[in-house]
Amino acid sequence: MSRMRERRWRGPGGGQQPSPALLVALVLASLSLMTLDAQAGGPVDSARRAVGEVFGPVEVATATAVRPFTAVPDWFRSRDDMQQDLLRLQAENSRLRSDLATEDYDKNRLDEYDGLTAAARSLGTSLVPARVVGLGPSQSFSRTVTIDAGSDAGVRPDLTVLNNDGLVGRVLRVTRTTATVLLIVDADSVVGARVGRSMQVGLLHGRGVLGSDGRLDLELVDQTAVPAEHDTVVTWGSEAGGPYVSGVPVGRVTHVYSSVRETTQRAVIDPFVDFGALDLLGVVVPSGTASDRAVIEANGTLR
Repeated sequence: MSRMRERRWRGPGGGQQPSPALLVALVLASLSLMTLDAQAGGPVDSARRAVGEVFGPVEVATATAVRPFTAVPDWFRSRDDMQQDLLRLQAENSRLRSDLATEDYDKNRLDEYDGLTAAARSLGTSLVPARVVGLGPSQSFSRTVTIDAGSDAGVRPDLTVLNNDGLVGRVLRVTRTTATVLLIVDADSVVGARVGRSMQVGLLHGRGVLGSDGRLDLELVDQTAVPAEHDTVVTWGSEAGGPYVSGVPVGRVTHVYSSVRETTQRAVIDPFVDFGALDLLGVVVPSGTASDRAVIEANGTLR
């Protein structure tokens, strides 16, 4: 019987199992510890605080020492993100500075194009737009400009050239891709003109001077006619519209001089066009002209 009792208390591995009394004692001890732990300020709580005071600073110091190493991957990712943001902001800043720097230039070009469109509607003519790409050689003393439209664009000699302010000149000669324009301020330029208020006609002569002194002289056919100051002068027009179509604004009368000996009147005209700042021009072409670029039609549309 004693052997059987001894065998009953051995486990499957042959080891001796704890007695029921020991299990009960362990359960009671656990309940007692749980009760003491639940009570604030109890012995277990005091022991926990004591352990925390000893090991807490060690944990903080360890975490502080290890943090730079654990944060290295995040630091690299943050640095790359900041570099990308910096590059993006620099590009955006450069674009805004560029837009601001060219704002006036773009606005002026838009105004010039709108002026050409309005001129085409007002005159009832078609225009080939062109840009000034060169000035006449100074050694020739001629007042000419070169534009980037030639025979391929439908431009030919003796066509009227204007901009959004008024009459610029006439086409002198052309190549396939360019044309030379004789300005009305050139000393060899002669333009048939009409005083808007009195409808008196005469001839405009250039003085060969650009800038603020670039004036024109008007001699009326009727030598007894006296134009008034501030009268507007427009082109008289030629047969078939060449070299000048009629009705293009030229300038305004600023002074009138009388010659007692010759009994004639001479008027000084201040042109509307600033010949020192020419950019976008329009060449008057017959309706339906074949061109390698968009043409502004008489109704203001593009073809």
